[in-house]
Amino acid sequence: MASVQILHPDPALNLSVALIASSQAPLVLLDGDLNVIGASTSFCDAFQIDSATVNGRPLLQLGEGEWNVPQLGSLLKATLTGHAEIDFYEMDLVRPGHRRRLVVNARKLEYGREESVRLLLTVSDVTDARAAEKVKDDLLRDKDNLLREKAMLLQELHHRIANSLQIIAAVLLQSARRVNSAETRGHLFDAHSRVMSVAALQKQLAASSVGEIQIRSYLTDLCKSIGASMISDPDQLSLKVRADESFINADISVKIGLIVTELVINALKHAFPDHRRGEIVVDYHSVGSEWTLSVTDDGVGMPADPGKAKPGLGATIVEALAKQLGAQVDVAALSPGTSFCVVHGERNLAAA
Repeated sequence: MASVQILHPDPALNLSVALIASSQAPLVLLDGDLNVIGASTSFCDAFQIDSATVNGRPLLQLGEGEWNVPQLGSLLKATLTGHAEIDFYEMDLVRPGHRRRLVVNARKLEYGREESVRLLLTVSDVTDARAAEKVKDDLLRDKDNLLREKAMLLQELHHRIANSLQIIAAVLLQSARRVNSAETRGHLFDAHSRVMSVAALQKQLAASSVGEIQIRSYLTDLCKSIGASMISDPDQLSLKVRADESFINADISVKIGLIVTELVINALKHAFPDHRRGEIVVDYHSVGSEWTLSVTDDGVGMPADPGKAKPGLGATIVEALAKQLGAQVDVAALSPGTSFCVVHGERNLAAA
């Protein structure tokens, strides 16, 4: 390690300079005129300064003039007069073919006499750290851009799928109105409602940025679509939704939407014969991971003879979807009407 020449006659100051010179951290001790009293060897080595000639030279004249930064000089003078303090001041040290990013701290040292005021500088080279931070920031920015692009493409995909499904549903509806067979017409109306249930989900997904949808909004749109295609007189039959503010996974919402579609279609076809007036209510509420979905009507109710109630395609679909969800279907006779509950979770099952 090269030594730093100490010329000051004050033994205490000589000791301080010696301690600074031997420091592993880049340190510089300045007098009131910003001349170097002592500098650590680590400072001289780091910034390519001749340690034998550093003492007595103005700080701003060190090296090849790269330390002559006006703002640094102003801050150091303001620190000497007590008008400022340098805490983590970042600056660029520039010389031909060499640029470093530095963090400078300065502390005013007083020994009781105005002529004994000193400044102690600590200098840290953070070039590599800042470069690493920039690389990290660039990577995060690229990642964010890719995620945004992916989200936009996914929303566009959902939007196009929803449009395509609505076109298919419209074709089915037109076909249902043209056919003469009542049975075929019923099947086409059912198919239209099933397609619209998926189209309603796709519409919600297109408006969502988190891959989840709000169940109340989804069920409301779904029931509006079903009602528009299957209820000719809204004053005679009404279809209402009562749901909480839950958000659910898209895959689960598809199954719930299909269940609601089947149960509502079933109620519209069987609960209100002979232009009977009535109401169908779709209800969804959840507590944590437990939830209950119900479709109730105030129609004629189930047949008195259970043997006459033959399970159709809709009932089979509902049972299969409920099984996929890990839920149980509970059917109850009301006075008047019928209630179909799909229950997920032990607590809700007990309540049902």
